[in-house]
Amino acid sequence: MQASDRYPATLLVSFAAIWLALAIAPWYRQDWLLENMIVFVSLPIFVGTYRRLRFSNLAYTCLFVFLVLHEVGAHYTYSEVPWREWLQAAGGPAPSGRNHYDRFVHFAYGVLILPASWELMEARMSPRGIWRYLMPVFFVMSHSVIYELVEWLAAEVFGGDLGVAYLGTQGDPWDAQKDMALAAGGAVLGMLWMAARARRLGESVPGKSVPGT
Repeated sequence: MQASDRYPATLLVSFAAIWLALAIAPWYRQDWLLENMIVFVSLPIFVGTYRRLRFSNLAYTCLFVFLVLHEVGAHYTYSEVPWREWLQAAGGPAPSGRNHYDRFVHFAYGVLILPASWELMEARMSPRGIWRYLMPVFFVMSHSVIYELVEWLAAEVFGGDLGVAYLGTQGDPWDAQKDMALAAGGAVLGMLWMAARARRLGESVPGKSVPGT
């Protein structure tokens, strides 16, 4: 193993350990399986294409954090993650009302997936001008739309408690639109972050990070 491969390999092993721990006795096994489809599909793609498309360590770190957040939601189901109890146990306030963990992760998705999307666009499309900034954001937004459509179709197919748990609207008829808006907002914030980072590092082309940085 080359020195530059050690950090991504460490993240992969760490995620595997966290995944195994959270796979033990999830609150709703069927919902856990549905939520983990994103992991079963995306992780083999990232591993299989590693040599052809090596992302920066920053992008891999962001992907790792997002997947860990997702696994927490999969273990408890997003609408029942006991973050308020954790906050109260740490001495903080205990907010009431809707469980917003799903909204938080949708926003985090936009922020955390943007670095890899930015680098993917630059490596495979080489956009010019303003499109260097817009294409990664649109790419993330398209994923958000597709995910909401998949949730809707899964809820229609499975129905019952499983469909309700997977959809996770918590009675909000505008849940899908709010989730997509948060993902879009997160993507814009992520784009601004990456643009500022590129400028700070003196990169002439946004998103063209040096592997291992």
